[in-house]
Amino acid sequence: MQTSSNRPETRLATRLAFFAAGFAVACWAPLVPFAKANAGVDDGALGLLLLCLGIGSIVAMPVTGWVSARFGSRPIILAGGFALVAILPLLALVADPRLLGITLFAFGAALGAIDVAMNVHAVEVERDADRPLMSGFHAMFSVGGFVGAGGMTLLLSQGLTPFTASLCCSVLTLAAMVLAGPRLLRARGGDAPTFVAPRGIVLLVAALAGITFLVEGAILDWSALLAVGMGLVDKSEGGLGYMLFASAMTLGRLTGDRIVARAGNRRILLGGGLTTVAGIALLLTAPWPSLAMAGFALIGLGASNIVPVLFSIAGHQKVMPSGLAVAAVTTTGYAGVLLGPAAVGLVSRSADLPTAFWIIAVLMLAVPLLARTATRA
Repeated sequence: MQTSSNRPETRLATRLAFFAAGFAVACWAPLVPFAKANAGVDDGALGLLLLCLGIGSIVAMPVTGWVSARFGSRPIILAGGFALVAILPLLALVADPRLLGITLFAFGAALGAIDVAMNVHAVEVERDADRPLMSGFHAMFSVGGFVGAGGMTLLLSQGLTPFTASLCCSVLTLAAMVLAGPRLLRARGGDAPTFVAPRGIVLLVAALAGITFLVEGAILDWSALLAVGMGLVDKSEGGLGYMLFASAMTLGRLTGDRIVARAGNRRILLGGGLTTVAGIALLLTAPWPSLAMAGFALIGLGASNIVPVLFSIAGHQKVMPSGLAVAAVTTTGYAGVLLGPAAVGLVSRSADLPTAFWIIAVLMLAVPLLARTATRA
């Protein structure tokens, strides 16, 4: 008789993996100015170097899907997590721009690997559960991000060197991975094709994930400029919009499993998509700055459970192996995060930033319009 994948220890291991990934990547953000100074590059060169991180992730994700489908997700979660532990302090040391690019590529590859593998693991655990679990798992990534960015900033503000601060954060990441390791599911893999092109329901889910991640990327990179440009806040308060967005998203995911259990996947995609669009509309049209800023929170709340539901659908479909399907959704989503902000910049150059966000709102309508089709399988 096969043991259920949904056990307290496997749920804990999944949460620890999500926390560790969110924590490690967030620790990098406060290090960016120090890495720029060490490498002696300007903003343009730094942008190209940061692109190496995204390229590393996108290269690793399809490979991780195949390995997870064939050998199980556990070895990839451990390899990716321990690689993040080892590489994070190096990012604070590297002084040569070429070496920084290589290090960022490796850091991105480790992040991409653990990202796909932990979602595959989450699908396995949720499959044997009698209730949704995916939103709660994704909430731990958000919590890890808050703790990582806040913790690294606190350590640096106390006078620790970037290398020492990153070592401290690596130790916490290491502790999370050591705790998770023995509790992760053992391999359930089998024969899997090296590559399967996304098709049918997987292609649709991947496209919807790409759109939703595009919204997240646009808010991350452009919310401050949008809020300041529209006169909603002063320049010194530009980060308030993203803070409202991220806080609402974390709250939505922490409560998301209960909401998904009651409402079902289709209503989550329908309601979440419409709420996100409404948030963008409120942000762009509200007559009072405080009401417009509330649009950021509405966007975060609406988008919070869309991605977890899409991952759950990808993991439960029967068109292709779940590991490859999750990899396809993750890769497309990450492409949305990378390419979305660049597309917003191009549109704002020929028109303006509000127009670019109206286009995002129109794209986001695809989620509620295709909710029935996406959940039919």
